[in-house]
Amino acid sequence: MTQLNFTNFYQVPDLKFDIERLRGDLNKILKKRNFSTLNISNFGAIPVNQIPNDEESVKGHNIRGVYWTIPNESGKEEMRDIPIDESKYTQLVPEFENTYFKEVYSTLSKKFKLGRVRLLLKEPRSTLSWHKDPEPRLHIPIITNLGCSMVIENVAKHLPADGHVTITNNTKYHNFFNGGEQSRIHLVACVLENPFK
Repeated sequence: MTQLNFTNFYQVPDLKFDIERLRGDLNKILKKRNFSTLNISNFGAIPVNQIPNDEESVKGHNIRGVYWTIPNESGKEEMRDIPIDESKYTQLVPEFENTYFKEVYSTLSKKFKLGRVRLLLKEPRSTLSWHKDPEPRLHIPIITNLGCSMVIENVAKHLPADGHVTITNNTKYHNFFNGGEQSRIHLVACVLENPFK
């Protein structure tokens, strides 16, 4: 039997958040605003932090950011979107001030050097492109289903919505798929100090 290697998935020990509070406050946020899609199919994001006093930092392609992909059979890697200075994203977006997300953000910011923090939507029966990012990502699944998995270098892992925090090595080629019939929503943060080196 083949042994799966999960070394590109790091579950942070002794760190767990209240999933019911996250879901409750997520519902409050979703009553006030929708996910930004940039007219990209099956993609949606809600920024949780921003560059201090800069509302433009959470608009347009600032909610997506640079990545690399291999778009066709040529095998040639191509860069997409725009580079972002992640280190400047240090202020909570005002609509998250009176929510549990503020406590989560504060706790994570004390433990990790973070860049952008976003709520990311993966619609049912959809997948991300095969790509790599400039830095690892921290995930807290809030809504998921057993048909959701992250794939890093062809190793797939389901991340349950149980309040745990997992850092994924997004500097390697990966994707995320939602094979279920409900939307998947994770709190995702860029981690600026790579724990996988």
